[in-house]
Amino acid sequence: MNDKSYNVLFLCTGNSARSILAESILNRVGQGRFMAYSAGSQPKGEVHPYTLDLLRRLNYDTSLARSKDWSEFAAADAPKLDFVFTVCDNTANEACPVWPGQPMTAHWGVPDPAAAAGTEAEKRLAFSEAYRMLEARISVFTSLPMSSIDRLTLQKRLDQIGAAPVSEAG
Repeated sequence: MNDKSYNVLFLCTGNSARSILAESILNRVGQGRFMAYSAGSQPKGEVHPYTLDLLRRLNYDTSLARSKDWSEFAAADAPKLDFVFTVCDNTANEACPVWPGQPMTAHWGVPDPAAAAGTEAEKRLAFSEAYRMLEARISVFTSLPMSSIDRLTLQKRLDQIGAAPVSEAG
């Protein structure tokens, strides 16, 4: 069971910043063990330019990054999901579709960098902070011994990752 690959969906309202960042991070960090996806309840239709700029600066391939509706992942031909994480408070409170595979869920709220006010530098810093928070949580998540802990313990750990102050998540 140690060689099992897990499908993970990150949800946000607009699918233009946080969920795209999380998808990129997990696909890099969990390569081979995790396949990450992202979607939005009300997708903006395009990835925020600061998201793309940050990912490119960190040497991520952004060619597949796109803003998409979460209904794609509720379709019959969608990947069977093992985990679904909401990364924004609005989406956590919405009625989600029924996901194939009965995935485990948790809320890992991160402030919306696209809503940041201030100078361009301050706005870009908000994207870097969102990246840092998500990377810390994803690092803890990928280090969990998936095959050796029961579902209830795993759910507890997923909830703890989302509840921990971000400075303590990693």
